[in-house]
Amino acid sequence: MNTSIEQVRVFFALWPSQSERSALAAWQPSLHDLCGGRVMRMDTLHTTLVFLGEIAAHRLEAAQLAAQEVRAKPFKICFDTARYWGHNHIAFAAPGSVPPQLVQLVAELEQSLSRHRFRFERRPYKPHVTLLRHALWSDDELPLMPAVTWQISDFVLVQSLSDEQGARYEVLARFPL
Repeated sequence: MNTSIEQVRVFFALWPSQSERSALAAWQPSLHDLCGGRVMRMDTLHTTLVFLGEIAAHRLEAAQLAAQEVRAKPFKICFDTARYWGHNHIAFAAPGSVPPQLVQLVAELEQSLSRHRFRFERRPYKPHVTLLRHALWSDDELPLMPAVTWQISDFVLVQSLSDEQGARYEVLARFPL
């Protein structure tokens, strides 16, 4: 008898449109010239809201129910700053200011997931879009990049899958704001 439970690796995210994703991907060549590293595939660019990690596949329905309980309003977020985290060697796009609606969305999602008994790492939320991995840079500021504004009208539940080309993401469900 097989008692293993199927696991899936999932997270909630803001998922950009193709034009928003293309605008952020346009930052990558100049950042790569400065920092090196591995350029993230354009189809993987996103902003994580809450990372659940490995959960039992039969819990996906509960995760979707938790997301459906979230009440938030649409908003815009402007990524206008390139930054670098030395602790994990990531170059990323960040907003100069975080919209209060985004902070509320994350807080409500975390509360709902907690009510549904999901465990996740709680830490101060820092919205970003990873553009390069294994990058090397100093504490110096990165050059200015053209601002990219996303219109946020929903969020998604995403499954992270691995294949010979690395990680790929599949949107499992969308939740309107």
